[in-house]
Amino acid sequence: MPRIPGIPTKDAGPLLRLIYRFARRRFGAVPEPVTVSAHHMKLTLAGARHELAVQKASKTLAASVRELAVYRVAQQVGCSWCVDFGTMLQRLDGLDIERLREIDKYETSPAYSARERLAIAYADAMTAQPMAVTDDQVAVLERELGRAGLVELTHAIAHENERARFNHALGITDQGFAEACRVSRG
Repeated sequence: MPRIPGIPTKDAGPLLRLIYRFARRRFGAVPEPVTVSAHHMKLTLAGARHELAVQKASKTLAASVRELAVYRVAQQVGCSWCVDFGTMLQRLDGLDIERLREIDKYETSPAYSARERLAIAYADAMTAQPMAVTDDQVAVLERELGRAGLVELTHAIAHENERARFNHALGITDQGFAEACRVSRG
């Protein structure tokens, strides 16, 4: 149960009901972070626009590289909601979610490519407190991914840090998306 309750549908105004209906249609259920953030409608709307724009713009990197880095951030921050939702999204993107069990051994696991290992290590370095990103790490990633790829990866990791820390701070926990695989891709 979150530290502050989400706004239930019965208490939602017309715009929020529309947002909930869109979320239910897209994800099979209204994500709890949406119901909690709905206490500040201007931020909810800004966040929704940002999420859609980022999703549309993030096409430089292979989904596996980006999504593994995002998953790693959620895991490192301790956001069970983000881990749950991210697992479902990876499954629906056709990615191998079984290998997520080996993410703590990513440096040596044959389940990950060299590029994926670099992205996961970068996620660890960006998420560490204090941040542990090095010049050499960025230079290697730039050679491997190109500048646009490096910027996309950096944005994805930073954005997941924001989401995961928001959810974790407000006590938002997993909703069962990974097990239910609720999202429809139609």
